[in-house]
Amino acid sequence: MESRYADGISRIEINSLWGRKHIVWELRPDVNILSGVNGTGKSTILNKTVARLDYLAGESKEENAEVTVDFYPDGSDKLRYDVIRSIDRPLMHSNLLEKMSDKSVVSELDWQLYKLQRRYLDYQVNIGNRTIQLLTSGDPGKIQEAQEISAPRVRFMDYMDELFVDTGKKIVRTSNEILFDQFGVTLQPYNLSSGEKQLLVIMLTTLVQDMEPCVLLMDEPEISLHIEWQQQLLQRVRSLNPNVQIIMTTHSPALIMDGWMDAVYDVEDITVK
Repeated sequence: MESRYADGISRIEINSLWGRKHIVWELRPDVNILSGVNGTGKSTILNKTVARLDYLAGESKEENAEVTVDFYPDGSDKLRYDVIRSIDRPLMHSNLLEKMSDKSVVSELDWQLYKLQRRYLDYQVNIGNRTIQLLTSGDPGKIQEAQEISAPRVRFMDYMDELFVDTGKKIVRTSNEILFDQFGVTLQPYNLSSGEKQLLVIMLTTLVQDMEPCVLLMDEPEISLHIEWQQQLLQRVRSLNPNVQIIMTTHSPALIMDGWMDAVYDVEDITVK
């Protein structure tokens, strides 16, 4: 049977969470937010789901058979997904650090940004090739379509400039990699604060999904983000990729202020008694 990419996840079931909870989470196609007090299992549910997805994608040998993940539409057996971790701990893998060509990469957020830089370069090549193909097709109607291909990239840059305006940082729009200008000084992403790196990771991850149906799993993405960024986060992510399905945990009410109250589930809501 030919493999088929899914548009998202319709249902997550965990038969035995800590040997005493049966979790059944029916998911929306747009935004799904898991709340609950500390220790109720929010991060564990997300981590077990990611572990199962890694196994299904062939990236892990641990099966995690107690977790069932259903894709939609029916018949899909592959999934595009991204996972964002928000804790900015020092990188502990000494062998990895020795192999790094960029010695500025010293933390986990730096490592995520390092990998995203390469995805960003690939993304630019892809949209460039598609644009050239449309412009050289000889069809006048393709010109508007060609302009629309680069619109998310411009929107991403506009968003970062707006979000960083208080610090005077602006994206260098003539660069093929992500760089910032701050009052005439060029900064790499690794020079940003933890909160700025975290925001950049989320926005850049969404951009390089290239408008494809994709699942974005985030564990407490509000950590290190000030209140105004939290309030705008989901709307801006969905603007960069309207086809992304967000599955996340949070403690922050600010994230749901912009119309996402009905997307919130408490752990008890998805626990089968």
